[in-house]
Amino acid sequence: MKHRFFNYTLVFVLLCGFVYKAGAQNIQVEAKLKQYTIRIGDQTKLFLSVHQPAKQHVDFPKLADTLVSKVQIVNVGKADTTTDKSDPGNITVIQSYTITSFDAGTYTIPPFSVGTPGGVLKTNELTLQVETVKVDTTKAIYDIKQPLAVSYTFLDWLKDNWLWVALGVVVVLGIIGLIWYLTKRPKKEVVVEAVEQPGLPPHVIAINKLKELRERKLWQEGEIKQYYIELSDILREYLEKRYVIKTHEKTTDEIFDSLKRISITAENRKILKDILVLSDLVKFAKEKPLPPENEQCMDNAIRFVSATQQDELPKNKEGVKADV
Repeated sequence: MKHRFFNYTLVFVLLCGFVYKAGAQNIQVEAKLKQYTIRIGDQTKLFLSVHQPAKQHVDFPKLADTLVSKVQIVNVGKADTTTDKSDPGNITVIQSYTITSFDAGTYTIPPFSVGTPGGVLKTNELTLQVETVKVDTTKAIYDIKQPLAVSYTFLDWLKDNWLWVALGVVVVLGIIGLIWYLTKRPKKEVVVEAVEQPGLPPHVIAINKLKELRERKLWQEGEIKQYYIELSDILREYLEKRYVIKTHEKTTDEIFDSLKRISITAENRKILKDILVLSDLVKFAKEKPLPPENEQCMDNAIRFVSATQQDELPKNKEGVKADV
């Protein structure tokens, strides 16, 4: 029984080896050159082709930069696979190499080894002939020709410098457009400040100026800082004429120090201080009040001037009339 099992096993191993070897025999390798004769420095193609069953795998040789002495590999191409039209079960894989040489002579390229499931297969041997450039010694030697004069037209210059020309045109058009805009844009109306009429009471002059300032709508047009500068200047001028104190080139705190001994109600003092402090924040701290605050400041200024206007009463010894 053991002898029979041994015989069956031996037959199976021999059969598998036969099938494996038969599969390997179906693989064919070949090496060829696109040109077998080149001049010094020229290039040619080396092709390694493997004809094999589609399901089998082969390993191409890993070549260094130099095939043989003085024959170099310039570039390694990608493997190209094609299917055999007569037998779809077989394919041909071609690996290409670009080679060159800079020394004349005849060079023998040895066979390449290709790894297959059945073992290593060798390609055929190749011969590359590298020739020098032939010189015809029967012809005379001529001088080097001088450079040819080539005409350079305006169109040629325009082609070489079209980018700068285009930029120049854009700049010129921009300047023309800017000039046109500056000459055609609507001019701002010149506001002539009302000349102070002599003999009018300080509160009438101040209220007239406040109303003119409101009609100019400075803060509505984005000129918030200018609005508060003029608003505070009108109030400072009113205080100076109404209470005979110096307000110009003084801070808000200094103005209120001057008003300490003057009879002004706490409510009116608060209204005045809120307006002047907010004006300082806009002028010096770039504060941006909301539209209701802008309008409220104008209303409060008119309210303050109206509430503190001078009555027709006799002056006291210090020249200050009765206050509200």
